[in-house]
Amino acid sequence: MSADLHTEQRPAWISRIWKLLRAPAYAFGNLRIAEKISTIVGLLVIVMTLLMVMSIQSVRLQTEYRHALATSAASAVNIGRVNALIYAIVMESRGIYMSTDPGAVRRYADELSRRNHELADVVDEWEKTADFGDEGQFPAFRLRILQFIDFRNELVRRATKISPAAGREWGDNEANRALREALSNDLEAFARIVEGRTLLVTELADRAWMASWYLALLGLSALLLTALTVVVVKRSVIAPLADIATATDAIADGKTDLDIPHVEFADEIGHLARAVRNFRDATCRNQELEQLEIGTARQRDTAIGERNRLNDKYLETKWQLRAAINNMAQGLVMIDARGKILMTNRRYRAMYELPAELIGPECTLRDILAYRAEKGLFLDDVDKYIATILDRIAKGKPSVVEFALADGRAFRVSEEPMAGGGWVATHEDVTEQQRAERILQRTERFLVTVLENISEAIVAKDARTLRFTFVNKAAERLMGLPRIQIIGKSVRDLFPADAADSIERLDREALAGNLESEPAIRTVSTPNNGQRKVVVRRLPIADGESHMLLNMIEDRTDQANIADVAA
Repeated sequence: MSADLHTEQRPAWISRIWKLLRAPAYAFGNLRIAEKISTIVGLLVIVMTLLMVMSIQSVRLQTEYRHALATSAASAVNIGRVNALIYAIVMESRGIYMSTDPGAVRRYADELSRRNHELADVVDEWEKTADFGDEGQFPAFRLRILQFIDFRNELVRRATKISPAAGREWGDNEANRALREALSNDLEAFARIVEGRTLLVTELADRAWMASWYLALLGLSALLLTALTVVVVKRSVIAPLADIATATDAIADGKTDLDIPHVEFADEIGHLARAVRNFRDATCRNQELEQLEIGTARQRDTAIGERNRLNDKYLETKWQLRAAINNMAQGLVMIDARGKILMTNRRYRAMYELPAELIGPECTLRDILAYRAEKGLFLDDVDKYIATILDRIAKGKPSVVEFALADGRAFRVSEEPMAGGGWVATHEDVTEQQRAERILQRTERFLVTVLENISEAIVAKDARTLRFTFVNKAAERLMGLPRIQIIGKSVRDLFPADAADSIERLDREALAGNLESEPAIRTVSTPNNGQRKVVVRRLPIADGESHMLLNMIEDRTDQANIADVAA
């Protein structure tokens, strides 16, 4: 009986909200048919006007976005090309400095001259599309580029026409270093400008995205208003007239025990319906008295059946909810704002070995904590812990805490506040999870120790970018660089161009599945350790979404030197 009363009675605040929500619908329903249609058409005109304005705004934003994106992309590409060419020229210059053979000096000089021409072409092309706020910034940069090129051309002339020593002497001066530093500063300034434009592009993209959403919402609104017009005409005119015509035909056939539809309407349809109702009332008043008792009995039986159906549904839902809660993998406890236990599930009681007689209607959180403390399953101060819980309930903020019991078990408690005070908490046993995490950490440390102490150089690269993601100590010794200067870079950043092309080609072939059946001994110019004779075994590794290329490099330089001496 109490469940029925709880279902049928509605709180006063819900009734007030329901009335406020239904007020606009009642007001619209009291309008005449012409007023309803005029209102909807007016709203449709407003929406279409807003749609046209937002379309113009969207086109403008898209135009600005494409322009900003194109200029930013072109500047970023040119910065990268200039930076790469400057680096290549510097590396070719080092080849001239370090070579004593005139033939080798000539090869480096020819390559340096070619790079100088490429750099000049790139700067000329960039100048045509340069669009920076400071008009004097790019001409100054172009002048420094020309000075840089002239300096390198003079280096080539001295090294080839006079001697390599004259080239080295020409390259070792403070003016050269100052010029390179100025070029680096210019490129960094241009990069910051491009970064600022990137933020502008992002902002324009966001605004265009929002405009697209506005267009979609306005279009949907227009579609809904059009559909609403059709629905209003159908429901306010066509369907009511058909219903009233059907009722009139039934009354003419002598069927007076029917309700006249749409008498509650305040428009023309309502007037017509009430006129038909008055006609029906005049012919069936006597029959109504006879049918009153029958109708009352039928309504009573219907109400009783509905009540029984709702009661059965309530009990079924209650049993299903209880079964679901008791079969959860986590422990569940629900507590009100005063610390009284409202509900616990079977898993919660099993976690803390709580007897069934303890969880009663008047059981509190203090009772449970006191029992756990008595059994050695709670080690904190009960009063302090309860004060902390009640404080979190008052603040209404969710929280997650972890703690361990004296028996070694570890638990994670997720607390969620409930509307009207109180909170519900789930207790999860994470003992095995934490043990597995510790085992995984120990295993990872072991593998890292093994890789760091083997004699072979181990190098891992990202399969998409071929940038270094891991090197061991042997790889540092092989390249002559610390790992901080290797990780995140590609072979083109560290090795000469010819060596980088060869290494990258072999890496791509290995990733494509074309592995060498018998790795060959190759001579490689390392970044800072001279030329080394190495054997490289490549192994593609795919782990879910992560793809890597593992290179195992064996340095056979010393063995090859011994063999040459013996021969």
